[in-house]
Amino acid sequence: MRNHDTVPYTLNALPDAESITRARNLRDRLKERRSCRYFSDEAVPREVIEAAIEAGGTAPNGANHQPWHFAVIESADKKRAIREAAEAEERRFYGADGDNPKASDEWLSALRDLGTNESKPFLETAPYLIAVFAQRKGGIEEDGKTQNYYVNESVGIACGMLIATLHEAGLATLTHTPSPMGFLREACERPEWEKPLMIVVVGKPSKDATVPSHALLKKPLSQISSWL
Repeated sequence: MRNHDTVPYTLNALPDAESITRARNLRDRLKERRSCRYFSDEAVPREVIEAAIEAGGTAPNGANHQPWHFAVIESADKKRAIREAAEAEERRFYGADGDNPKASDEWLSALRDLGTNESKPFLETAPYLIAVFAQRKGGIEEDGKTQNYYVNESVGIACGMLIATLHEAGLATLTHTPSPMGFLREACERPEWEKPLMIVVVGKPSKDATVPSHALLKKPLSQISSWL
């Protein structure tokens, strides 16, 4: 027995053949997605970013509290400040200032095939940065007091849907996660109960953009799934 308000829910019924085709077509489009580190400064319509954020905002989440906030940064001054703060953390991570790196030798070894380092020019070049915040408290009213649930899981799914929508719109993306990211809360003027989770860098790839060959290695279906 339903003891809460409801509305009808239906989906358009699809023949099995069309359902398979749609799933495979989307799979193939998403297979083309790559993490891009070389962006053009070419403008991107704001409407695309808004639509992608709205798509992310439909993600399943704990108690329907929707514990996320997407701060879109397009100001050149803001992007420069974020780059400077992020690179300061990255220098500590890689030990680029001559100190011992925060990252373990094993971690640095794992990153070697991706060619990453402390330099993050894309944080200034790309037309948009989307700073994603996980709201530990707030509820649907965002009062800063109500407990939220399954926050990391909820925001992680929302980020996946955001990135998938941006890819479908023909844009390149990169998830950037300097640690710690407390500077991001201050830069975006967000409250203390929100935790910066990642920066999604968005734009068009530069004409000379490349991706590491290592990034093309994907585990096969037989390795990432099991049928019980």
